[in-house]
Amino acid sequence: MGQVITFGEVLMRISPRGKKKFIQSNVVEFFFGGTELNVGISIANFGGKVKHISVVSDDFIGDTAISYINKFGVSTSSIGRTKRPLGVYFFEVGAVMRPSTISYNRSHSSFSEIKPEMVNWQKALAKGEWMHWTGITPALSKNAFDILKAGLTLAREKGMTVSADPTYRSGLWKYGKDPKQALIELLELSTVFIGGINEMNEVLGTNYSYSNEDFIEASKQLMQKFPSIEKVFDKIRTSLNSSWHKIRARMWNGEHFQETEDLDITHIVDRIGTGDAFAAGLIYGLRRFDDFKAMKFASAACALKHTYEGDVNLTTVNEVMGILDGNTSGRFNR
Repeated sequence: MGQVITFGEVLMRISPRGKKKFIQSNVVEFFFGGTELNVGISIANFGGKVKHISVVSDDFIGDTAISYINKFGVSTSSIGRTKRPLGVYFFEVGAVMRPSTISYNRSHSSFSEIKPEMVNWQKALAKGEWMHWTGITPALSKNAFDILKAGLTLAREKGMTVSADPTYRSGLWKYGKDPKQALIELLELSTVFIGGINEMNEVLGTNYSYSNEDFIEASKQLMQKFPSIEKVFDKIRTSLNSSWHKIRARMWNGEHFQETEDLDITHIVDRIGTGDAFAAGLIYGLRRFDDFKAMKFASAACALKHTYEGDVNLTTVNEVMGILDGNTSGRFNR
C-alpha cells in the first residue's frame, strides 16, 4: 500500500513523573508528540508506510525529535528546519476526581511560523495514498491553513483518500480566519469524517443531540453539504472519573448505522493521544477490513493507548486483535 501522509506540528511534552503536580516535583520527563504525528507513528507501528510533514527547530532538540520519529520508521524527508524553537506543552496527569491540566507554549514555535516554500507538495505526496488532517493545524496560523489546503487539493487531484478529524479548539484560532469557514473549505476536500456531534454542529450550524438518531441525521446532513464525504465515524467517551473511562464508537456510511460495545478502561495510565489512536486504528482498518471491523479495531486501539505513557500509541496489530478476540484480562503472554 502507498504512504499515509500526515502534516502538523511536532511538540515536546514536559511532565512531572507519576501523577504529581509541578509544585510537588523538580524531576520531569519529556515525550514527543503532536496530533497528526501521533496518528502517523501509530499507523507505522501497525506496519503501515507513513510520511510526516512538519518544521522543527534547527538545534539539538529538533535533532532529537527527528531521531525519535525515525525510530518508528516514519519518513522525515519532508520535515524542514528553522531557527524558531520547537513547540512545548506542560502536562499534569490527573487522578480519580482530579482532572489533568495542560499549558501550551507554541505561539511562536517553529511550526507556527511555517512558510509555503517550506513544503513541496508534489514531492511530499509522490508515494501518497491517504492523507490525514485535523482541526489543530489550520488553527495555528494563516500559512498553516493555506499550506494544508494546498496539500489537500493536490491529494484529491491525485485521487487520494482524505480523512478529516476537524477538532475545534476555539483558543487556538487567533489570526483572523473564521474557524467555521476554514473547516468548511477543508471538509470540501475530504472523504472520511472522524468526529462527533460537536464538530458536526460546528460546521453545519445545527444543534443536534448526542443520541444515535441525531447522529444519523447529522451525518446525512453532513454528507449532503459535503458530497465528497463517504463515511462518518464517531468515538464516544463516557468518563466516570479521571482514571476510569468507557470507549465505544459508531458510524454511518451512507447506508448503515452500526455501533460497537463499550470497552471499560478502569485504570488509565495516560489519555493524551487516545483520539489520535482511534483515528490511526480507523485509517489502518479501513484499508484492510470492512467498515464495522475497522471501527472495532479503532476502538480497541484507542482503549489500549490509555495504557501507555506518552503521546504515542505503541500497541501492535496483534495486541489490538487480541482485544477484538475478547482477551481483555491482561494475563501474561507466554
